[in-house]
Amino acid sequence: MSNTSIRPRPSSLRRIPLAAPLRLARPSDMWFKPATSVVVATAIPNLVLHSLDRLDLVMYTMAGSLCALYGHNLPYARRARTVVGVVIGMLAGLAVSLVTASLTGSTAVLIAVGALLAAGQKLLCDATRIGPPGPVIFTFVSSAALFTPQETGQVPGHLALTLGAGAVSWLVTVAPALVRREGPERRATASALNAAAAYAAEPGHRTRRAAVAAVHAAWQTLLAAGRPTPVRTALERLVVHAETALAAHPGDTAADAGRLREWARLTRSRGPVPTPPPAPGTAAEIFGADAERAARRPAAGGAARALLHRLAPGSPLLPVAARTLIGCALAGYICSAAGVGRPYWAIVTAASLYQANVMLSWNRTLQRTLGNLLGVLVFAAVLPAARMDPLALIGFCLLFAFAAEALITRNYWLGSVAVTPMALLVLEYAGSHPAGQLIGDRVLDTVIGAGAGFLAAVLVTNRRATGRVEQALADAERARAHAVQTLAAPTPTPAALDAARRRLTGSLVELREAEDTAAGEWWQRALPQEAVLAAEQAGHRTLAATATRQGMIAPAQENGAV
Repeated sequence: MSNTSIRPRPSSLRRIPLAAPLRLARPSDMWFKPATSVVVATAIPNLVLHSLDRLDLVMYTMAGSLCALYGHNLPYARRARTVVGVVIGMLAGLAVSLVTASLTGSTAVLIAVGALLAAGQKLLCDATRIGPPGPVIFTFVSSAALFTPQETGQVPGHLALTLGAGAVSWLVTVAPALVRREGPERRATASALNAAAAYAAEPGHRTRRAAVAAVHAAWQTLLAAGRPTPVRTALERLVVHAETALAAHPGDTAADAGRLREWARLTRSRGPVPTPPPAPGTAAEIFGADAERAARRPAAGGAARALLHRLAPGSPLLPVAARTLIGCALAGYICSAAGVGRPYWAIVTAASLYQANVMLSWNRTLQRTLGNLLGVLVFAAVLPAARMDPLALIGFCLLFAFAAEALITRNYWLGSVAVTPMALLVLEYAGSHPAGQLIGDRVLDTVIGAGAGFLAAVLVTNRRATGRVEQALADAERARAHAVQTLAAPTPTPAALDAARRRLTGSLVELREAEDTAAGEWWQRALPQEAVLAAEQAGHRTLAATATRQGMIAPAQENGAV
């Protein structure tokens, strides 16, 4: 690849935003799913413990109950496996913490173990791309357990409580499959149709990027959903129409934004999936998950290899894990020196800041600090009522758990206003603590954790982010060259065309993600932003040609961008 004619724009230190990170967004269209799941998964073990008069054990069941927050964007077949993995990961982190707490009371050792666990959890969650809420829940549980008095003989029983609550979480997260087993696939397809409609209504590079990513996500969801059903086959046809809309010229009937939005509305509803006519310029037999499965079949074990590759030396995830390790340790030791006896909240605060790059980490720092400080005030207001009766305490915890998921998709700081009092009220199950000391410690933990955490984000550079962009750029150009070669064949097979299109789509999505991540990093070499833009534009033109079977694209015909 040569881009000697393109001069990359130097990377520079951006102005730190203050207002933008705090603006509210539209709520997620599926916020109620994790919200109701975690409430049900928490209420069942809490009420059982209340009936046994053992609410002091809630911390251990809460670890399993929080697993119900994961996997709601996945089809049920994959969700079942994912939540099992989440429960196992939660048990592993909790076991390390409980055993460590039973063997030593040294605050210095506990902070070091907490920082190591936080870094490992961050690395594994990023490598496996486990969706929201990511590693912060694991870190919250393991860090709190480190500073909970523990006897070695108690550890198996406490882990059994977590496992039992985790089993309840698994049942809660997969139970909707009995009512609407294609729900996640329908939502992913509707998102692809809406994104394609946005591009049809307002053609542009930004809307096309979003539509390509949404269509790619829809195909991935359908592929992971399991065996074909009539509903899934109908959804595949709708995704084909979304792809065709991306290939059509603005103003063509194939790019009818209103029709795509109507299909999206009907797809998301509980009625039958709409049955569209055959997509213009396509043959139904050359599209669909069957062709993609055939293309992917030779790559058995590819997921494991991809995971090992993301964990290998040179991975851009390693500097972010190093930030987490250093920031959490620094926050914990500073808080301990300031007189906080159990500085786990500082570790959690620091761990929660680390996003894909420094700019996003700054946004999270501002959001976390504001949300936690406001949340402490909410805690102070409700604490007298929560202490009146154990059922009142359970009720407030469930209320804040629901509110956190309802608000966090609007902005992280708003969700933190509910998360903070919930986390503090959990301590009340084991016995009352002096309110003034508890509030003062949390304020100090938040400020020190946020400051130390962001300092580590700034000081630990991630120059590998640019290398990831260069690698993704090379992969995208190879994928486009392969697609062009496939199109140039006299009689390309449907499976070959589909495989080439999927490979190119995935590489373009990866390229956009890599560029967005690197653009927010500081202290790195220049990014090839113009080369990325040129690769994206050429790739999208090739995708359009492949999707509509418009024939061969020669290098000279695409403005020399091949």
